[in-house]
Amino acid sequence: MFEQTFKNIDDVLWKEAGCTTELDYTEQTSWMLFLKYLDDLEQNKALQAELQGKSYEFIIDGRHRWASWAAPKDEKGNFDHNNALTGDDLIDYVNRELFPYLQGFKQRASGPDTIEYKIGEIFGEIKNRFTSGYSLRDALEYIDALRFHSQKEKHELSHIYEAKIKNMGNAGRNGGEYYTPRPLIRAMIQVINPRIGERIYDGACGSAGFLCEAYEYLRHGGYNHAASGENGNSGKGANLTTSELNTLQTATFYGREKKSLAYVIAIMNMILHGIEAPNIIHINTLANHSDDIQEKDRYDVILANPPFGGKERKEVQQNFPVKTGETAFLFLQHFIKNLKAGGRAAVVIKNTFLSNSDNASKALRHELLQSCNLHTILDCPGGTFLGAGVKTVVLFFEKGAPTRNIWYYHLDPGRSLGKTNPLNDNDLKAFVQLQQSFADSDASWSVSINDIDPASFDLSVKNPNKAEQEPLRDPEVIINEIETLDAESVEILEGIRGML
Repeated sequence: MFEQTFKNIDDVLWKEAGCTTELDYTEQTSWMLFLKYLDDLEQNKALQAELQGKSYEFIIDGRHRWASWAAPKDEKGNFDHNNALTGDDLIDYVNRELFPYLQGFKQRASGPDTIEYKIGEIFGEIKNRFTSGYSLRDALEYIDALRFHSQKEKHELSHIYEAKIKNMGNAGRNGGEYYTPRPLIRAMIQVINPRIGERIYDGACGSAGFLCEAYEYLRHGGYNHAASGENGNSGKGANLTTSELNTLQTATFYGREKKSLAYVIAIMNMILHGIEAPNIIHINTLANHSDDIQEKDRYDVILANPPFGGKERKEVQQNFPVKTGETAFLFLQHFIKNLKAGGRAAVVIKNTFLSNSDNASKALRHELLQSCNLHTILDCPGGTFLGAGVKTVVLFFEKGAPTRNIWYYHLDPGRSLGKTNPLNDNDLKAFVQLQQSFADSDASWSVSINDIDPASFDLSVKNPNKAEQEPLRDPEVIINEIETLDAESVEILEGIRGML
């Protein structure tokens, strides 16, 4: 039922002139979903308070509550078409009254970790793109049919919402910034093996895929190991104590995101996965000086896929010891600084980081090898990230001791990856198993730090177990690369145009 509802909403949005892409569809669905979720949450809390003989103070006032404007009901509980705003009246109310009221919560909130602050932040960053009040009325009626009362309902909705985020990535262009393949995320989490009580951070969280998957891992006692307690998990599955559940809700997951749409999607994604007031901050992570980080602010676990290919201004570069315009390299420095001693990280980065000969790349590799134990490098095949047009690796490291040996794994799924043939969990199963003991195989090998050139610190992936050969690339991979290069060309031309 939920899946059909989302399709119906997309059909409505397709007719809207202001909505032209999957990104627009997800943005507009998100703000309506958020308000419906918030209303269901408040109704549940009011009912619980009533059963306990207590009163409940609603966050949203009566006039702006969902039942007042989005889905008024008659005495029989049926939709009241006679008293429902529609047409221009509905658009005027949403744009001139509802959104300004919701935006004001940011100033009225007691702090950034409150649901009130999130309301203000979300509606300060997005706008209503509906131009037809009749279309908006149709969409609201579909949204009203959704329910957030049970964990089962939230779980089903979270899967559908994840599919929408994936479609944004499949749409190419900047949509790919919001989606990291979930099988890769799950493999990274299994290797890192986070535990309840540890603080988990993603400073470039996008749609919060890493944080959502880490929540699922901890909430259910691991993935395939939940029953046995393997990989260090308790094996309790969902039978967590009240204290543990509260820790997961309030003191485990932390994220930062620069882009407005990604921030809104991250909040909604985490809410649907079960985190009521996500600790996501809308900020340029790299704007903070690396020397300002205090020990109390550091994290036990960092999981991230920072944006590749971005360029940061000179004043932002001054916040880091190694000056570079490459966004991903600045993020890597940020992650190293923000990791506690003994903390673990898994970070996706372009494979060119391993061998670039410029001074910044060499200095950063040296810093990583000296301050952290870079114990594992996962070499991902082309096409892992749809639309990216670049090859990537995942760096697994632990802070506090220098690198002595690096275990490499060359991931080869035996097929070309693309939209119709994406990465799956089975593709990464051997990697996760072999990594536990750093075992050698046809696809894995170890390199001593003594065998790494001390001048260049070149960490290139060179499988000694297989002869090097240039693989034939799938047409879909080539098309993805062309699309990426086209997008970069447009960005460069826009920059030149701005200087004229």
